[in-house]
Amino acid sequence: MTETALAQRPRKILRIEGKDAVPFLQGLVTNDVLPLQKAPGLVWAALLTPQGKYIADFFLVRRRDDPEGLIFLDTDAELAPQVQRLLTLYKLRAVVTISESDLTLSRGTGSAPEAALADPRHAALGWRLYSDAALPQESAAPDTKAPPAAPDLTDWNAIRLAHLIPEYPNELRPNETFILEQAFERLHGVDFRKGCYVGQEVTARMKHKTELRKGLVRLQVEGEAAPGTPITLPDGREAGQIGTSAEGRALAYMRFDRMAGELSAGTAKLRAES
Repeated sequence: MTETALAQRPRKILRIEGKDAVPFLQGLVTNDVLPLQKAPGLVWAALLTPQGKYIADFFLVRRRDDPEGLIFLDTDAELAPQVQRLLTLYKLRAVVTISESDLTLSRGTGSAPEAALADPRHAALGWRLYSDAALPQESAAPDTKAPPAAPDLTDWNAIRLAHLIPEYPNELRPNETFILEQAFERLHGVDFRKGCYVGQEVTARMKHKTELRKGLVRLQVEGEAAPGTPITLPDGREAGQIGTSAEGRALAYMRFDRMAGELSAGTAKLRAES
């Protein structure tokens, strides 16, 4: 297991607070946020363009002791400035404030701390714990203390490869990705009963009126292929793009009608897993 495989991308946590926090988010993101108005929980969702393309994905968090009207947004640190800018742009007259938070994130797959929340994408991804970094650990509430610092030896990429779970930036690409082609429905990242949100019409049309021709697949890999490398057929036609790879396997975004037989990505030899 390599150090690279274990390294995780930095996260940024935003604070969204005010009496309109939940309805404000409900009208913007792909998933149903209303349950967070009544109880603590963790919701995975995305923000889309009006054309239905991915801008960013994130977790919306309400912890056990958080008051109604306080939601935290946990996203990739690279995506956070754009998310904060767009939320501020869409705010209009909504009674909310949007700011950076000093919460810290811990993750694990074993026994969960009392206040941890299950990752809603897949049980194999374990739990996420959001702790008050500003409070000394001895004075923090018992159920919001971070677990003792220790190296995270979980190979998260191996888990994602095993269960076909996309992440930014290797699979989820701003202004390119359609979320239904990246397993958001299977991974509980979109709700088709919640009503309108930005990009909803295109997403609903893809769900109900078209058959997906491209999507997330897993490949066996012989050699090295960097994320974004085009996948080609023996005749040179393009079939897709490589995503995350580790230990002889890779995620890829591919045309389903071009998955059979020998494939290549640069000098790497590929074959789709059945």
